[in-house]
Amino acid sequence: MIYRMLDEGGDYVFGRGKHAYLEGAEAVAQAIKTRLLLLYAEWWEDREDGLPLWERILGSSGSDENLRAVDAIFAERISGTKGVIAITGYNSSFDRDARKYSFQAVVQTLYGAVLVSSNGTEVG
Repeated sequence: MIYRMLDEGGDYVFGRGKHAYLEGAEAVAQAIKTRLLLLYAEWWEDREDGLPLWERILGSSGSDENLRAVDAIFAERISGTKGVIAITGYNSSFDRDARKYSFQAVVQTLYGAVLVSSNGTEVG
């Protein structure tokens, strides 16, 4: 798998030739990241794609049932990424005082393991 690299601001990198692309597990990690950042109906080419942040996540209570539903939404987005074989571990937490959801997933890809979290992605 080959994927165009993103800069720190989240924009595509151009002008570096073959050095503007990621391969293998790094490419899958970035594909997961971009799938999680794409909001539902945001992409003009497929209005049915994206994370339903406004539609199904924000505004829901922090009940255990709703947290399991949010976990399932994130896991589905990760699993649906090209190059992903399986999610081998998934942990999440919700800080009710700060109203902050955090997650961490270990993902097996065609090219090796990737750690995906609400803080970013890591290969290895």
